[in-house]
Amino acid sequence: MIRPRVETKRGGGFTLIEVLTAIMILAVSLVVIFQLFSQGLKSADVSDKYTRAIFHARAKMEEVLLAERLREGETEGVIEEGYRWKLTVAPAAPREDPGDSPKTLEKMFYLTLDVTWDGGEHERTFTIETLHTAERMETE
Repeated sequence: MIRPRVETKRGGGFTLIEVLTAIMILAVSLVVIFQLFSQGLKSADVSDKYTRAIFHARAKMEEVLLAERLREGETEGVIEEGYRWKLTVAPAAPREDPGDSPKTLEKMFYLTLDVTWDGGEHERTFTIETLHTAERMETE
Protein backbone atom coordinates (compact mmCIF):
# COMPACT_ATOMS: atom_id res chain seq x y z
CA MET A 1 0.00 0.00 0.00
CA ILE A 2 1.23 3.31 -0.98
CA ARG A 3 0.78 6.11 1.38
CA PRO A 4 0.08 9.52 0.08
CA ARG A 5 2.64 12.08 0.91
CA VAL A 6 1.36 14.66 3.34
CA GLU A 7 3.02 18.00 3.11
CA THR A 8 2.85 20.23 6.10
CA LYS A 9 3.42 23.86 5.64
CA ARG A 10 4.87 25.76 8.52
CA GLY A 11 3.76 29.33 8.80
CA GLY A 12 6.04 32.25 9.56
CA GLY A 13 4.92 32.54 13.23
CA PHE A 14 6.44 31.35 16.48
CA THR A 15 5.46 28.34 18.50
CA LEU A 16 4.03 28.68 21.98
CA ILE A 17 7.26 27.36 23.53
CA GLU A 18 9.33 29.98 21.73
CA VAL A 19 7.02 32.79 22.87
CA LEU A 20 7.04 31.59 26.50
CA THR A 21 10.84 31.28 26.46
CA ALA A 22 11.23 34.80 25.12
CA ILE A 23 8.84 36.20 27.75
CA MET A 24 10.74 34.38 30.52
CA ILE A 25 14.09 35.77 29.34
CA LEU A 26 12.59 39.26 29.14
CA ALA A 27 11.13 38.98 32.65
CA VAL A 28 14.43 37.85 34.19
CA SER A 29 16.28 40.65 32.39
CA LEU A 30 13.82 43.29 33.63
CA VAL A 31 14.12 42.06 37.22
CA VAL A 32 17.91 42.36 37.05
CA ILE A 33 17.72 45.84 35.51
CA PHE A 34 15.25 47.07 38.16
CA GLN A 35 17.42 45.68 40.97
CA LEU A 36 20.48 47.46 39.57
CA PHE A 37 18.51 50.70 39.29
CA SER A 38 17.22 50.33 42.86
CA GLN A 39 20.74 49.65 44.18
CA GLY A 40 21.98 52.74 42.34
CA LEU A 41 19.34 54.87 44.05
CA LYS A 42 20.28 53.44 47.46
CA SER A 43 23.96 54.18 46.82
CA ALA A 44 23.14 57.74 45.80
CA ASP A 45 21.14 58.21 49.01
CA VAL A 46 23.96 56.87 51.21
CA SER A 47 26.45 59.09 49.39
CA ASP A 48 24.20 62.13 49.89
CA LYS A 49 23.90 61.44 53.62
CA TYR A 50 27.67 61.02 54.00
CA THR A 51 28.23 64.28 52.12
CA ARG A 52 25.80 66.10 54.42
CA ALA A 53 27.54 64.61 57.47
CA ILE A 54 30.91 65.84 56.19
CA PHE A 55 29.57 69.37 55.69
CA HIS A 56 27.94 69.39 59.14
CA ALA A 57 31.16 68.10 60.75
CA ARG A 58 33.31 70.69 59.01
CA ALA A 59 30.98 73.53 59.96
CA LYS A 60 30.83 72.45 63.61
CA MET A 61 34.60 71.91 63.79
CA GLU A 62 35.26 75.36 62.28
CA GLU A 63 32.93 76.84 64.89
CA VAL A 64 34.89 75.13 67.68
CA LEU A 65 38.26 76.11 66.22
CA LEU A 66 37.24 79.77 66.31
CA ALA A 67 36.86 79.61 70.10
CA GLU A 68 39.76 81.09 72.04
CA ARG A 69 38.96 79.06 75.17
CA LEU A 70 38.01 75.40 75.47
CA ARG A 71 36.65 73.28 78.30
CA GLU A 72 37.65 69.63 78.63
CA GLY A 73 34.90 67.04 78.33
CA GLU A 74 32.09 66.09 75.99
CA THR A 75 29.43 68.29 74.42
CA GLU A 76 26.66 67.12 72.14
CA GLY A 77 23.73 68.48 70.21
CA VAL A 78 21.37 68.00 67.30
CA ILE A 79 21.89 69.44 63.86
CA GLU A 80 19.11 69.27 61.28
CA GLU A 81 17.37 66.32 59.66
CA GLY A 82 18.30 63.78 62.32
CA TYR A 83 22.04 64.47 62.39
CA ARG A 84 23.61 64.56 65.86
CA TRP A 85 27.07 65.70 66.88
CA LYS A 86 29.33 64.96 69.84
CA LEU A 87 32.51 66.91 70.56
CA THR A 88 35.19 65.49 72.83
CA VAL A 89 37.88 67.87 74.10
CA ALA A 90 40.85 66.21 75.81
CA PRO A 91 44.23 67.56 76.89
CA ALA A 92 47.00 66.78 74.42
CA ALA A 93 49.45 65.66 77.10
CA PRO A 94 49.42 65.09 80.83
CA ARG A 95 49.90 68.27 82.85
CA GLU A 96 52.60 66.63 84.97
CA ASP A 97 54.98 66.04 82.04
CA PRO A 98 58.28 67.56 83.28
CA GLY A 99 59.92 67.61 79.82
CA ASP A 100 57.58 70.17 78.23
CA SER A 101 56.73 73.70 79.09
CA PRO A 102 53.59 73.89 81.27
CA LYS A 103 52.36 76.87 79.24
CA THR A 104 52.42 74.83 76.03
CA LEU A 105 50.70 71.84 77.60
CA GLU A 106 47.94 74.00 79.06
CA LYS A 107 47.01 75.17 75.57
CA MET A 108 47.02 71.95 73.51
CA PHE A 109 43.81 69.94 73.03
CA TYR A 110 42.75 66.92 71.01
CA LEU A 111 39.37 67.61 69.43
CA THR A 112 37.24 64.70 68.22
CA LEU A 113 33.93 65.45 66.51
CA ASP A 114 31.48 62.65 65.69
CA VAL A 115 28.47 63.29 63.45
CA THR A 116 25.90 60.48 63.69
CA TRP A 117 22.75 59.78 61.69
CA ASP A 118 20.33 56.95 61.02
CA GLY A 119 21.61 55.02 58.02
CA GLY A 120 18.65 52.69 57.55
CA GLU A 121 19.50 49.34 59.07
CA HIS A 122 22.06 50.76 61.48
CA GLU A 123 23.47 54.06 62.72
CA ARG A 124 26.32 55.63 60.77
CA THR A 125 29.04 57.92 62.10
CA PHE A 126 31.55 60.27 60.51
CA THR A 127 34.48 61.37 62.69
CA ILE A 128 37.08 64.11 62.33
CA GLU A 129 39.94 64.78 64.71
CA THR A 130 42.42 67.59 65.11
CA LEU A 131 44.90 69.14 67.53
CA HIS A 132 44.10 72.70 68.59
CA THR A 133 45.72 75.38 70.71
CA ALA A 134 43.44 77.41 72.99
CA GLU A 135 43.18 78.73 76.53
CA ARG A 136 41.89 76.22 79.08
CA MET A 137 38.52 77.04 80.68
CA GLU A 138 38.03 75.97 84.26
CA THR A 139 35.44 73.22 84.75
CA GLU A 140 32.44 74.03 86.85
